[in-house]
Amino acid sequence: MLKIAMLSTGEEVLHGDIVDTNAAWLSQRFFEKGYSLSKRSTVGDESQALVEELLMLSFNSDVVIVNGGLGPTTDDLSAQAAAQAADVNLVEFPEWIERLEAFFAARGLTMPESNRKQAMLPQGSLLIDNPVGTACGFKLKINDCDFYFTPGVPSEFKMMVDTQILPDLKKSHSQVVGMDCSKLHTFGTSESALSDALDKVQLPEGYMLGYRSYLPYIEVKLFGPKGDVDTRIKLLQLIFKLIEPNVVSVDESMQDHVGHLILDKKLSISTAEQSTQGCLSHWLHSNERAADYCGHGWVLGKRVEVGQADQDSLAAAFALAGATKEKCATDISIVTGRVYEKSFSVAISTREGEWGQTLSFNRQFSADDQVLLITTVAADMLRRYLAAKPMFPNYSSLKREKEMYVPQSAIQTE
Repeated sequence: MLKIAMLSTGEEVLHGDIVDTNAAWLSQRFFEKGYSLSKRSTVGDESQALVEELLMLSFNSDVVIVNGGLGPTTDDLSAQAAAQAADVNLVEFPEWIERLEAFFAARGLTMPESNRKQAMLPQGSLLIDNPVGTACGFKLKINDCDFYFTPGVPSEFKMMVDTQILPDLKKSHSQVVGMDCSKLHTFGTSESALSDALDKVQLPEGYMLGYRSYLPYIEVKLFGPKGDVDTRIKLLQLIFKLIEPNVVSVDESMQDHVGHLILDKKLSISTAEQSTQGCLSHWLHSNERAADYCGHGWVLGKRVEVGQADQDSLAAAFALAGATKEKCATDISIVTGRVYEKSFSVAISTREGEWGQTLSFNRQFSADDQVLLITTVAADMLRRYLAAKPMFPNYSSLKREKEMYVPQSAIQTE
């Protein structure tokens, strides 16, 4: 198995002043191309620590991508540390001096003397071109491990990876068979419940399951050998059947899946929100497929009274849903009622009738997390209606207090 690591450098990355988006991007891009990372590490701008990390990685990896530390300032130490780790001298590469001089001349400038440092690379390095910046990338072997040194500027880094590093890896390691990953996005369940349901599945050799939890979803990830489509689809269908009540999308986000359903049904939608502060409307409008079918909507303050004062929250949500659908002249309306203590109501009005439910949080959530959960419940009601699924599933983090369906015939009678 090819062992690939990434080393990010810089105090700003180590101390969290900036988010290391390059590392996340590289992990995803390499996985897509069949080269999974086995390790990621971060070191600040301290020469000895950097040398030690390079040596450690060289003994435990086949390939290492080093990101950052190729600038012209004194705290850019990657080339110097690489030379020390490889036990070679730094030497000036005349061809990069020419490139630097041309770079500045094209902008009507004289090259600053400090930039000359960027042409000082470990002896024996192979240049990795940087057509848009001054930092020269390079490839160097340290203890039989191939190191690719790259600049930290995301646009320069990504261009080097796509146009030079990945093609070089494919040439050097053509025998590598990567992994494919299918993702089932679930809502309203827990990792333990998913594990209980899926632990019984006997996976073929080379396949494995993984989980990723982030509010409000839990992803179930099926990893398998790249190109083995038939087996992966059969396993995916088996897994889907075991956890179907809580699966909101497969291999796409819930938002994209709902967008496809809306486009397929071509039904117009309006919204009225008391507890989600416009997040439901934004959730729908930010998908280009759904946006074309979104009609008017309202965001109501918490103190706005809906319906009659003595109505319970579910009745108020039903009243608001019907009124919103009628006033906006849409096929569907979705309502999020305001939160009373720990409870809230959500309702959807359609051509066939109205569905509504009152739910309560069974643990403490922040105000933002409450908005996120209520938005997702409302979106899930829309998804279930469009896909003809049962409208009232069990949610692990929510307790259902009431549920009701009112057919259109009953509404017209009223």
